[in-house]
Amino acid sequence: MGICLAAGIAGGSAVGVAAAAITGPQAKLPTETITIVNQHGKRFTFTVEKALTPKQQEIGLMFRKSVAADEGMIFPWNPPQVSEMWMKNTLVPLDMVFVGPHGTIRHIANETVPQSLRIISSHVKVAATIELQGGITAKDDIDVGDKVIGPQFGDDK
Repeated sequence: MGICLAAGIAGGSAVGVAAAAITGPQAKLPTETITIVNQHGKRFTFTVEKALTPKQQEIGLMFRKSVAADEGMIFPWNPPQVSEMWMKNTLVPLDMVFVGPHGTIRHIANETVPQSLRIISSHVKVAATIELQGGITAKDDIDVGDKVIGPQFGDDK
């Protein structure tokens, strides 16, 4: 995962659990299904692990050697906030999809750089950050303004 530094470097972050203590991937987390509907009406379904606790958010996808094309991780933010992530100890590129409270994609960071400490920001308050396989948003023509359907964003309306 790109470590989440939401709310001032907390979350999947540098605050909370000491990052130095993390030496391997976390066990697979409970999942949910989300669907992204692009501007052409094409639907893409992903099974995402739910990073709900600060520790789960801090570890995220660290040390994972791959992320399948139809999988990822979701970081819900309640209340919505500016999400700031990084790629410390993340071994594969990710696409970070920043989603507003009503399921609209507000920003995408494509092909983030593995192991980078550069902060990757949503720039606006979001209800969730979704991390997907690097390059999948370009491949599937997923862009800002597209709709994410999932439990925290409501139904298919």
